[in-house]
Amino acid sequence: MTASKLKTITGGTVTTPRGFLAGATCAGIKKRSMGTLDLGILYSEAPCTAAGVFTRNRVKAAPVILCRRNLESGSARAIVVNSGCANACTGEQGTADARETGAITASKLGLPPGEVLVSSTGIIGFTLPMERVREGIARITLSAEGGHDLAKAIITTDRFPKETAFQATLGPDKAEAAIGGIAKGSGMVHPDMATMLCFLTTDAAVEPGFLREALRKAVDVSFNMVTIDCDTSPNDMVIILANGLSGTGFIESGNPGAEDFEKALQETCVHLAKIIAGDGEGATRLIEVAVEGALTLADARKGARAVAGSSLVKAAVHGSDPNWGRIIAALGRSGAEMKESATDLYLDSLCLVKGGSPQSFDHERARALLKGNEVPIRLYLNLGDASATAWGCDLSPEYVTINSEYTT
Repeated sequence: MTASKLKTITGGTVTTPRGFLAGATCAGIKKRSMGTLDLGILYSEAPCTAAGVFTRNRVKAAPVILCRRNLESGSARAIVVNSGCANACTGEQGTADARETGAITASKLGLPPGEVLVSSTGIIGFTLPMERVREGIARITLSAEGGHDLAKAIITTDRFPKETAFQATLGPDKAEAAIGGIAKGSGMVHPDMATMLCFLTTDAAVEPGFLREALRKAVDVSFNMVTIDCDTSPNDMVIILANGLSGTGFIESGNPGAEDFEKALQETCVHLAKIIAGDGEGATRLIEVAVEGALTLADARKGARAVAGSSLVKAAVHGSDPNWGRIIAALGRSGAEMKESATDLYLDSLCLVKGGSPQSFDHERARALLKGNEVPIRLYLNLGDASATAWGCDLSPEYVTINSEYTT
């Protein structure tokens, strides 16, 4: 999509598209952070088509199982979400609690329970404090400005809320529609649904099957290309609700506006994915790894993910150490087809390796590039036409501190 077709909406969030309301409250679920928002609702004033992409971890939290079932109809109008307790590995009680959370929310909003999606994030192995959940849901007030509070309510170890919105021009009629989103994710983040929650909304009218496919493609180039620590969670999900209140024509595969919508959704997801990568637990730098000239897209993605996820590469970036051998080694064990004698490596525009041979380079300039807020690593395999980009962060002592004290 060209820049003229997609515009950032200043201060935008998940309730920026028409007809979406949200609200949040402190229910006391985050026992270590009493007084902070930890329970919220997202609601559409009009019926929505809906789609979701979920964790591939074989261990799946009760809310994930419930959401997948509710989304089989291709529609939903609300999401209720809590932080501080994952409601994962909680057996039959966890299933009952997820269902009750959805039912209470449905009753509050005057919806059938199947129209409400449930989401949780936090510590695994603990059941929800349902009395606090019931009281909290009753207190939540919904508004068009409530998306900002909802973005705060879903975070755990995140340093800040993650939210955005874009205005898109769709199709030959140049119809205007908005796409908004919020996300959380800081640790346990890795490809194949990076450990995170993301809720997206649009006031475009979108056919359910096309919406599912568009979301899957967007996740593949964004959240599935983020890695913080090579761990995944039972709770990961990306949900999108489309209510059609912008008045755009019905968007489905092959019709005018479909390609524009796909590209707008992808750009929204990439924007949020990069924010997640830069806010990894203990992170001080965002690492962007671009692999070009791969034989296949799968190879490009394997190579980019392996380098972005390498603990040795991440540690070298944190120390501003231009130890490029770690990058080449990570690429070599990634499973991607590559030839050492054909591979070029750049740090931004600074060439470190050409045709597999080390190059003389300015080490002070390399160290300066590694100290930047964003560290761009470029790998050229020179074997084909496929390319992919992955995002990660440096590895700092604070990561160990955060994760050694997470439950205590």
